[in-house]
Amino acid sequence: MNKAVNDGVWSGSWVAERLGVRLEGDDELTGMLGLALRRNPKRAHLLVSNVLGKHVPQSPSVVYGAGFALGRRVRELLGAQEAARAVVLGYAETATGLGHSVADGVGLAPYLHSTRRPVAGVARAGGFEESHSHATSHLLLPEDPALLVGDGPLVLVDDEFSTGNTVLNTVRDLHERYPRRRYVVVALVDMRSAADAGRLAEFAGEIGARVDLVAAATGTVRLPEGVLEKGQELVARYEAESAGAGGLSSAPPSGPIAQFPAPPNSGAAAEAGREGSAPGSGFAVEAGREGSAPGSGFAVEAGREGSAPGSGFAVEAGREGNPPSSGLAAEADHKGNPPGSGLAIEAGREGNPPGARGTARQAPTGPHPEDARTHPHITRIDLHWPPGLPDGGRHGFTPVHRSHLEDALPAMTARLAETLPKSARRVLVLGFEELMYAPLRLARELEQIADGVEVRYSTTTRSPVLAVDDPGYAIRTRLVFPAHDTPADGPGERYAYNVAGAGFDAVIAVVDSVADTPELHAPDGLLARLSAHAPQVLLAVVPSYVPGPLALPERHPMLPEPLRGPAFSSYAPEEVGWLLQDLSDVTLEAPTEEREEAIQSGGAHYAESLPVEYQPSEQYQELFQTALAESAARLAQAAGAVTEIVLAERSPRPVLVSLARAGTPVGVLMRRWAQFRHGLELPHYAVSIVRGRGIDANALRWLAAHHDPRDVVFVDGWTGKGAITRELTAAIREFEASDGITGFDPEIAVLADPGSCVRTYGTREDYLIPSACLNSTVSGLISRTVLRADLVGPNDYHGAKFYRELAGADVSVAFLDAVSARFAEVVDAVDATAKELLSGDREPTWEGWAAVERISEEYGIHDVNLVKPGVGETTRVLLRRVPWKILARAGAGADLDHVRLLAEQRGVPVEEVAELPYTCVGLIHPKYTRGATGADGRAVNL
Repeated sequence: MNKAVNDGVWSGSWVAERLGVRLEGDDELTGMLGLALRRNPKRAHLLVSNVLGKHVPQSPSVVYGAGFALGRRVRELLGAQEAARAVVLGYAETATGLGHSVADGVGLAPYLHSTRRPVAGVARAGGFEESHSHATSHLLLPEDPALLVGDGPLVLVDDEFSTGNTVLNTVRDLHERYPRRRYVVVALVDMRSAADAGRLAEFAGEIGARVDLVAAATGTVRLPEGVLEKGQELVARYEAESAGAGGLSSAPPSGPIAQFPAPPNSGAAAEAGREGSAPGSGFAVEAGREGSAPGSGFAVEAGREGSAPGSGFAVEAGREGNPPSSGLAAEADHKGNPPGSGLAIEAGREGNPPGARGTARQAPTGPHPEDARTHPHITRIDLHWPPGLPDGGRHGFTPVHRSHLEDALPAMTARLAETLPKSARRVLVLGFEELMYAPLRLARELEQIADGVEVRYSTTTRSPVLAVDDPGYAIRTRLVFPAHDTPADGPGERYAYNVAGAGFDAVIAVVDSVADTPELHAPDGLLARLSAHAPQVLLAVVPSYVPGPLALPERHPMLPEPLRGPAFSSYAPEEVGWLLQDLSDVTLEAPTEEREEAIQSGGAHYAESLPVEYQPSEQYQELFQTALAESAARLAQAAGAVTEIVLAERSPRPVLVSLARAGTPVGVLMRRWAQFRHGLELPHYAVSIVRGRGIDANALRWLAAHHDPRDVVFVDGWTGKGAITRELTAAIREFEASDGITGFDPEIAVLADPGSCVRTYGTREDYLIPSACLNSTVSGLISRTVLRADLVGPNDYHGAKFYRELAGADVSVAFLDAVSARFAEVVDAVDATAKELLSGDREPTWEGWAAVERISEEYGIHDVNLVKPGVGETTRVLLRRVPWKILARAGAGADLDHVRLLAEQRGVPVEEVAELPYTCVGLIHPKYTRGATGADGRAVNL
């Protein structure tokens, strides 16, 4: 079995022998992991990675190669098209560099890592808890709020996947804000139990998303009963002994402690450069020699003096004055895939990471005043870090940033190399807590250009771990120093492990400018601690990237309160508040034929004018009353069911926001059901959304200022082909990008979803909803919404009219009362329907959209916007547009009586169709001019 070795001993044996902890799983596990103990009330043992570059100094090519190889596997899993839409998210602090390396391997993916450092002026886009970590709270602070918006895959990267709790917390928080269909979890090691593995699968099913897992090695940790208490007792005893011996938790060994060697120059063992090998990666390709471990992913050249046969880490130590030079070996196949461990990488081929290529706060370039007094051999290096280039992924790192970094790396690394002492043969590049990626890339570049120098890489950490100077223990020595970045949780200790006693000739400490503080340069600070163990200490300061303020459009400092009845609409004031401006005194109506010609010719948008309100005949009004009496119970059941789903899945106290005006009666019914069944008084507002123009952004701003956006549920009457569903999704994404306000869920709740466009609905039947039969007289006497530049300014709500003069024909409240009166009799049916829907598959199939596209082509229309499916949309065509013909499903009954009557009144033919997914479909005249009749059953060719 391959072992992470200290003098030929697995670096987890000390803990395993004393606590009975065992690693079980892939052969690669003990080569990748050692064990240590720590002060943590939740989990005493610590899995110490030998390829992460955090606690154990390692070849930077090995560290970067491990992450990059995982990224390549993610890219293969997703495919090039999906990978190009992916976003990679890494976890602070240990996986910030790993996640960034994975993002490089994925290719064009932007990268963001969580952080425990609040940054003034940067809005939080999310957060979550890490249950077993020493410091738990994570923040997400992207400069561009749109980074996490979209339905492309989200790739979550951590160093280890133990219980899965961290990932569950992350996905739960982010899925509520930015739902998507696919997640990929990436880790160096997957150490979950069978039960924990099952939890992830169950959770994926609950949220209706696919979750894949990519790991370099898989296994589990076997913990005997009482291990936490025993571990805590061991930690307390050894720390007490250490305090009595002089304050260090472990005295440094008499000689250099064992490290994991890699070649000082090429970073690969002999025969690197063959097809499938990774020059400069630290993974040798000549595996299978005597003493090697073929297929393990960590092959060795063993049997030489000082080597560790079967250990998985070539040592080649013991030659007088010669540094180790063999590195981690891996026999890569011709695709660059690792044998077993997944740690080989592809280099030198298309898309591979370049081998030697490669408004921020200003980093000081002169010596710190404290340095000359306390440690005069500190040398500050000016990297000439590119202005505006982020220091890492705390606020996002885009492909453009990646390109700029690759261009700048050679010159920056040359400055490091020039400053190193000529005698230095063993150099450590030491990163700082979350600042892992920039030091890693500098170290990897230095490893490749510094002849005769063995380069290692690790970082400081805030995690307290017991140090025990024993070859079977992963943390041999510990340096303790005060925090030097003014952390939000106050001052405290920080640590650097396995640095003391490691025999480094020089240490290059890389920090960001926020951490270049007096505490760093103090007599007990990090630089002083390093100076005690290395002849030369160099300091490179990377400017801390601080995002500038978003350039937001100017807007009115105080948006007006919602309009309410009876001053605006015939609804009671508590039923709905209208986030609209009153345009009642403006003449906006135009003849239907004139509007149609202007719309189809491109001369006007439909929202720039209003149709003349249809005045129903006495026969039509009778038809409406008959339809209402027959369908009231069915409507009550659908309204109750969709409300129950919203309360169960979206929010216990939702804020209903109906899309004016067809959604508004449904919003009122949902509000009434919540009051009837649960005693809830839900807020309800109506806002405007316009196809091709989006939702009213000022209305969203008002809502965000007065309610939690995550509680907002958008409501509409029904779906047709799903155009408004798509419009709302795009509009919310654009709003989040422009305003930085997140949390609005574009998923619409509807009474009926015949188009299969949404997950939240009362029914998917296509039947008559009587409110579709009429215009304003069933919608609170409110017109369609209006968006015209000369009437609606940048600080205004969209507009609408209140037709007070039509009060005599108004049936708005009567419609609501008729449906609400049936609530009591449908309670059992609502419970049964809601239970069935909540437990069933409600994923949208978009079959309505497919049907519309087919009909558009079959009838020579070639414009899906002129095909209006479903009873509600067909009714709108007959009331507001110039209809060409109506398609009716053969055998459709009373649900189409009003459609047949309207068609007869307008001289529009009704054609029965055998296999129609909707009850009916309305076709708008495809090439309308006022000279076209549209009644001959043929497309008009002009």
